[in-house]
Amino acid sequence: MWHNVGNIVHQRMPFVVRHFSRLSPPSPACAEQVIRVSNNIAHLGRPKEGPKPRQLLSLPPFPAHPLAGKNSVTTDGQNPHVTAITWIKYYFDEIPGSVIQSHFNKGLVQMDSPNLNDLSIENGGQTKLRKRKIKHNEVMKVGARVYVPVSVAESRISKRFDTIPSGTLYPNADEIEYLQRLVKYKDSAILVLNKPPKLPVKGSLPVHNSMDALAAAALSYDYDEGPKMVHRLDRESSGLLLMGRTKESISRLHWLFSDINKATSLYKAWNDACKATYQRYWALVIGSPKEMEGVISAPLSKVLLNDGKTERVILAHQSGFEPCQEAVTKYRVLGPMINGCSWIELHPLTSRKHQLRVHCAEALGTPIVGDYKYGWFVHRRWKQMPRVDFEPTTREPYKLRRPKGLDVQKGSVLSKVPLLHLHCRELVLPNIAKSLELDNQKSEIHRPNTKHSSKPDVLRFVASMPSHMKISWNLMSSYLV
Repeated sequence: MWHNVGNIVHQRMPFVVRHFSRLSPPSPACAEQVIRVSNNIAHLGRPKEGPKPRQLLSLPPFPAHPLAGKNSVTTDGQNPHVTAITWIKYYFDEIPGSVIQSHFNKGLVQMDSPNLNDLSIENGGQTKLRKRKIKHNEVMKVGARVYVPVSVAESRISKRFDTIPSGTLYPNADEIEYLQRLVKYKDSAILVLNKPPKLPVKGSLPVHNSMDALAAAALSYDYDEGPKMVHRLDRESSGLLLMGRTKESISRLHWLFSDINKATSLYKAWNDACKATYQRYWALVIGSPKEMEGVISAPLSKVLLNDGKTERVILAHQSGFEPCQEAVTKYRVLGPMINGCSWIELHPLTSRKHQLRVHCAEALGTPIVGDYKYGWFVHRRWKQMPRVDFEPTTREPYKLRRPKGLDVQKGSVLSKVPLLHLHCRELVLPNIAKSLELDNQKSEIHRPNTKHSSKPDVLRFVASMPSHMKISWNLMSSYLV
């Protein structure tokens, strides 16, 4: 009987209603099987899945002023413009251009759509612009925001240069070579280094392997004296460190980074270069700020703990009875929170001791990972990130990309005791060497020099993250990529 009505049953099958348990509904991907071919062998398997959801990284809004140290593309009869690939290459200066181009070729780069018809309503009732795919030659407009997958910033981990020099005032040949590899830029006025974590900047009697002592012994090059510190980084933090090579450059840099009201110069190019000066940090924080971006204006004051020796920086009370210093920080969340942590970008507008760490821990309520001084109340309950064994959306086994020959737990979010995840990534400042040369030239001969005029007025540097932060970036980005 079933053989005779086989065709009728087959036709009525789509209209049959089947009831499933709400607790464990069947996976639609496993319901049908197709013929798959691998290694010239045919077998039944699941159909090929579509692209998995990707965690997007938000770039800052495109600025209205020209990009520091970048020449804009000009067209006939039109104003200079910057393309999307130029803007992304500028922001991710340390990433090869081929990696960025491949993301454009795969259609992974998106931008907020300017059309009002592309508004979408979220669960909370808030309207949000939908994203559209863009090509590499898309012309950037002021305020436009670009989104790229976090995979664009993933990088290979190398432990070659992670050694810290031993505590000595006289570094050997290997340590001198190591320190010189840290130098990212050198001219007649300044040195820019990518400082590794756990290396103190300013030395004392018990500390000999500090950055200033080692630089004086190993980075003098052809000068009689070694370079001097202009601004400092915490011992546990990493990133761009600026040093002056001459007395004139040191005094000018101190003036540049001071918070006093600066007198304007007669030269417009120098004034514009000074206004463009900034520093940007990347940090991994526990939790996520309530707002995606904003400005923290919270004065800081110093207090002594009960032992009478230890000094601590706290948010100042608005009572007016204790000395305090103004502290302002811009922040921007780079992406969504994953496993209780999120990446943020910090832009300090003032230079105070432990400003970023205190603002993150106390003002935002999101202490930096590895900050046991100001985030001790959260690190007491610190649980290392679980191993990424399953993809969160499909719960399928996931093979984590682990760097070969390197302990992934060392200092990263997989560690029981992670290192401080605070890195000075970007630095923009005027060309001090060009300014000093022009001043000396004008004092001697009133004649323009084309050699100096061809040099840029503004210098920009981008430093890659240390190994433990790269590991954390790769581990967290692998959740949705």
